[in-house]
Amino acid sequence: MTYCVGIRLDAGLVFLSDSRTNAGLDHIASFRKMMIYEKPGDRFMVLLSGGNLSVSQSVREILQVEKIDGGEGREGVTIWNCESLFDAARVLGSAVRRVYAQDGPALKQAGIDFNASFILGGQIGNEAMRLFLVYSPGNFIEATRETPYFQIGESKYGKPILDRVITPATRLDEAAKCALVSMDSTLKSNLSVGLPLDLLVYRKDALASDDFVVIDDKNPYFQMIRSTWGQRLREVFEGIDDPQWLEAGGGDTAHPLRVPSTRFPPMKKITTPDEKIV
Repeated sequence: MTYCVGIRLDAGLVFLSDSRTNAGLDHIASFRKMMIYEKPGDRFMVLLSGGNLSVSQSVREILQVEKIDGGEGREGVTIWNCESLFDAARVLGSAVRRVYAQDGPALKQAGIDFNASFILGGQIGNEAMRLFLVYSPGNFIEATRETPYFQIGESKYGKPILDRVITPATRLDEAAKCALVSMDSTLKSNLSVGLPLDLLVYRKDALASDDFVVIDDKNPYFQMIRSTWGQRLREVFEGIDDPQWLEAGGGDTAHPLRVPSTRFPPMKKITTPDEKIV
């Protein structure tokens, strides 16, 4: 019951999350899924969480104090003193495994899956911006130029627009608009995702961000997105030619539907008037 997306661009990062955690017939609940870790001038990180709410909340609490081995005589590494986002992702993975060690057996005994996933992105010092997707076992992968965004939760409805629009060169405002359209498509098709939304835009090398907004059902820009996107989709759909059942070269259409194929047609059973159909 989640949809979150994080996007890494040449110009910065975009994060968007919904807030619905329960969508039963008589019980709808909302909890914030975005957490910001900021030390202005030194580091800026955003964490998006999805999955089992008790697990993700425990991980978020432990993350602020979790330490991992710094190696080579260094003191314990935390998200507040690590020198790279990679180490921050390692700390997050360690926090996930710690919660699993504490609660995993009890959850399993109760028949509940240990289910949680996280998107972590930001920038530390002079290091380049980075974006990670962290899985339930605590392992993680990093966004690349070929795959510049991550989703968690109900991702299938919003993925097509992201695939068609987002590239590393996409402008931040355009990416924020694309993320909102992606969210609108998800809201339209899945009741387990719901308002309000949290949207944050981080600009490269700023190491801080005030470009944050909470979006509810009265937000004028999101209302415009919802109405305009549906209307423009219908206009584009209506502008596409209907299928023309003509052989290639057999009519004046440039895009015939029926063309020669090397595949056999489907099997056809034809009955006579006197034949009984069982």
